[in-house]
This record gives sequence, C-alpha cells and structure tokens, in this order.
Amino acid sequence: MPEGPELHMASLFVNRMCAGVVFSGDVEKSEVSKNPNVPFRCDAYRITARSRGKEVCLTLTPIKGQIKAAQTAEPMDVVFRFGMSGHFSFTSVTDLPKHAHLRFYTTDCPPRVLSFVDTRRFGRWHPSGSWQPDRGPCVILEYESFRGNVLSHLSDKAFDRPICEMLLNQKFFNGIGNYLRAEILYRAKIPPFVKARSVLESLETKYKEEVTGKEKTDHAGEGSRSERSDFLRLCHTVPMEVVEMDRKGYEPQNADYSGFVTWLQCYNVEGMNSLRDRNGRTVWFKGAPGPMTPKDAKTPKTKRIKKTDYTMTEEKKEKPVRLQRRGKQVGVAKKLQQSKTSNNIQSEERTGTSKQNGRTKAQRKTRASVLKSNQDRAKRPKGLLRVGEGTNKTSGTTRKGRSAGAAESQCKSDGIRRGRVTT
Repeated sequence: MPEGPELHMASLFVNRMCAGVVFSGDVEKSEVSKNPNVPFRCDAYRITARSRGKEVCLTLTPIKGQIKAAQTAEPMDVVFRFGMSGHFSFTSVTDLPKHAHLRFYTTDCPPRVLSFVDTRRFGRWHPSGSWQPDRGPCVILEYESFRGNVLSHLSDKAFDRPICEMLLNQKFFNGIGNYLRAEILYRAKIPPFVKARSVLESLETKYKEEVTGKEKTDHAGEGSRSERSDFLRLCHTVPMEVVEMDRKGYEPQNADYSGFVTWLQCYNVEGMNSLRDRNGRTVWFKGAPGPMTPKDAKTPKTKRIKKTDYTMTEEKKEKPVRLQRRGKQVGVAKKLQQSKTSNNIQSEERTGTSKQNGRTKAQRKTRASVLKSNQDRAKRPKGLLRVGEGTNKTSGTTRKGRSAGAAESQCKSDGIRRGRVTT
C-alpha cells in the first residue's frame, strides 16, 4: 500500500510533468469506477499537486482570459487517497493505461493525458474535497507540528496501546504505514509490543522545556547522538530517505524496486521475526516482541525477501519463462504434454498394454475369455446331464431326483427366459 513517501513523490511527479502544460475539456471518469464524477469543465486550465501524509490534492486552476461562458471559473481541489495500488501516470492517449479511472486531457496535438491508475480500485477521490480532519500533521512536510501533536497528547488513551499499533494511527502518525513502522522500530531498537507512552514519555519533558523556553544547552556532541535516538525524529528521517532515494523518477508501472529492497533492513527481510498485531497487520522485528504481545499472536506464512534476488546480473536480466508471453507459455506446455504422451505410449508398448480402441490388450483378452465362458454356460441349460451322470433305469429319474421329462421341461423354460426357443 502506498505510504507517505509514495504520495509525496506522486505530487512531485504531477508538478514536474504538468509544469507549463494546459489542460482542456471535461474530466473523464471510467465506467467501472464507483467514485463520483468530477464536475469541472474548462477550455484552458492547469494542474498542480500537493501532499499531506496519505493524501494528495490536485488543484485545477482555470487560466484567466481564456474562460468562456458555462465553464468553471473557480479552482477546484480533488483529494485522492491511493488505497492499495493507486498512482498517477502521464502518457499519450494511445498509451493510456488499462486501469486509468480518472483522466485529464491536455491541449497538445496529439493530446496527452494525466490519469489516476488504480488496478485494485480501492483508491478514492473527492471533488471539492479537503484534508480529512481526523488526520494529524504530515510526518514528512509538517515535522514540527507532527512532533507537537504527538507529545501534547501523550495522556490520550490511544498511547496505552503497543507502539507498533500506535504508529499506524493516522491521527498522530499521518503517513506512516506497515513497512515504515518496521524500519523505524528496527533502527530505534525498540520491541514492537511495548506501550507507546513509555517509548515517548522521555521526549515529553524536553518538549515542555522547549515550549516554556527552559531548554537546556546540550553538551558538545550530544545533539547528534540525541537526534539519532529520538524516536519522533526517526519518524521523519526514515520516510525522507525513501523520498531522496526515488526523487529522480516516479513511474510505478515501470519501476525498478531493487534499490528500495536493498534499502530495507527489517520489513519482510529474511532472518527477521514477524507477528500479527491486534488489527491483523503483520509487523516485522528483530529479537523479542515485547511484553504486550497478544496471547493468540501467530506468525504469518510469508515469503521473505532475499536481497540477492534483486541483484541484477547478466543472467537475471534475461526474462524467465514465467514472465514470457502467454502464447509462448502455451507452446511450451503443449510440447511438454506431447513429450509425456509419447513416453507413456512407449512404456505401455514395452509392457504389452498399449491402448487400442479404448482398451488395452490385457483388458480385451480378459473380456474375450469372460464372453466365451458365458456363451458356453448359456448353451448348457440347467438340468441337462453332464458327462458321467446316469439315470435310474427303474424310475427314469436322475441321480439328483429329477425325471428326464422334468429336466427337458426346465430346459425349455430356461431357453425362453434367456430369449431363445428350445425345440
């Protein structure tokens, strides 16, 4: 899920790509999106962007002197929340991404389009919207306000929860997500399941001294060491590392994440521990989890990242079979199936069980013997004398006590039941 750094980079991307570009016409929404239409129409307007935590705001500003009647004359803010897979793209119309759900067209010839792309459709936008009031200051762009907001509310019951769960509370840590909390806790060497207040209360005294003007001067060298151990400072510097790492480019659909994976020290990294918190989110950490670990906490089954998998070598630059086009995959599958079929036929011929007309030789041989036995049995009606059986000359009965006439009568009836006429 995009976090504060990704949304901040999205705003930088929009400002860089749309600088000096003129947009025109209606804002177009895809048919499948359930988000509201953007009721904005203007023959000439510009687009700028700004971010705050996990939100991005696009401002559509009409160009003065080019506004006609029945057009929007006032600027409009459209606030975006990216969900799981949202991002912006700036392409030609012919290269429009498949899941572009909101589109802004330029006046260029041929025209280009700025689009909000969201594969999973969890993202949201709000025309004439504003920042959510229950979100705190941004950890990236409003650090001082963010710090004051946290330290002035330590008496809040929310800080009775474990620090790993508190870091996802956007009321105080706007912009922090799952991978950032793992990296922050790892660098601060703090177990994830300790009370949030106990982690932050040591900073509260210093904050009160700053507010009242009684801040004491640190000894030489203590400032930098204190900054490194300052938990709230890490909540700002760690996201900024991500921003600085990818400041040169922002193309999520064509991104190379090898640098980001190399930067990760804890999140989903091989050798680290993981548990689910009370909200069902997976938290990664090193060492003991802490005293507030849920009793029923389970380790999720996840595939850990091996950084060697993202080391680009000459061999890895070649596309593996699983990334090839579907047609090639089908061709390979057919060849494998034909090879298996050929091997099976050769094996069956060697064992004398090759298939013909849907039955093997062994099956046909067994079936023929059964049919022959049944025909022989049918030809010999019940009650007829077998070889070696005699009659009683005095009574005319068989040894089994039946007369020859009775035996003949029984034979006729059996023949009729079997569908044959006995003469």
